[in-house]
Amino acid sequence: MGFLDNLLKKTVNKTVNKAVNSAASDIRQAAQNAGLKSETITFTSLPTNLAELTALPEADLSSPFKTAALAVAVLNNYEADQAATYEMLNWLRGPNPLPEREKQFIRDRLGGKMYVIRSFWAGTSPQNNYTPSEPYSVTFFEDPYTYQNAGYAKLNVRSSGADSPRQITLRKKESTGQWFVWEIFFLSDIRIPVAMDEWA
Repeated sequence: MGFLDNLLKKTVNKTVNKAVNSAASDIRQAAQNAGLKSETITFTSLPTNLAELTALPEADLSSPFKTAALAVAVLNNYEADQAATYEMLNWLRGPNPLPEREKQFIRDRLGGKMYVIRSFWAGTSPQNNYTPSEPYSVTFFEDPYTYQNAGYAKLNVRSSGADSPRQITLRKKESTGQWFVWEIFFLSDIRIPVAMDEWA
């Protein structure tokens, strides 16, 4: 009886996994068919201060994709210079400056774990300790709920150390047409680099 139970459980699991994978594939295909957009933005170098940030062509903040990519670029500077990083983030947040609790959140998420933010660059993986290819490229993409709330855009980005996409929410300033960072959801923990994995 135990053998039959195990066989039945394995068969059910395979069937469920196949159905889930098929559904995910259908959703991806439907998103493509619906004309949902993705955009890859490339930086030859990453900004280390506000002057360098505002000199970048993406700093016109004319699309949520540009602002989202700049947020990734800016956070890559966190370990080198926290004060400059916060100044750049404040600029990207426009009329909504970074509260102290957000600073603490970033400290908690990136302190000793800079690989989390590096994992969004093309060419990274746990195996290469999240070392990006240069120039630095990051891709954000829409889903059916990206523009669910008027004046806001929630974009997705893939981490090379996670199975599911991460998100960032941008808010549009109607008077200028610019998009600013509203809320960052993409700093969740991911698989650790092989170099830090005692079991690798």
